[in-house]
Amino acid sequence: MFNCRVNMIERESIIKKTGKVSQEVIYGITSVAYTPTVAQNLLYWTRQHWGIENKLHYRRDVTLREDATRMTRTHQAQVVATLNNFVVALATYLGFSNLASARRFFQAKFDALIFSSS
Repeated sequence: MFNCRVNMIERESIIKKTGKVSQEVIYGITSVAYTPTVAQNLLYWTRQHWGIENKLHYRRDVTLREDATRMTRTHQAQVVATLNNFVVALATYLGFSNLASARRFFQAKFDALIFSSS
């Protein structure tokens, strides 16, 4: 027999730049067996999921504008996604905590970086 449970999470977020507060309620369905710590585990798993979304996907979607790219071939999209992952990893490796500032840094110094190696 399949047991499923419905869970509800109420969350509040604040946009740092504007101070705007938003509240939302989300619902989930799980087959995790009930234990006294199941609510804490579900909250932890949800936070882990959104941590990935906020750390990687937001950077790719917003800073690198990946979602705005329209491609007609699957392989093109896979190549762009791979290149974007490389850019994020390289910026992190070089010590940039903010991908947008890394883009501005390299855009401003592009000529110097290219022509200094010749």
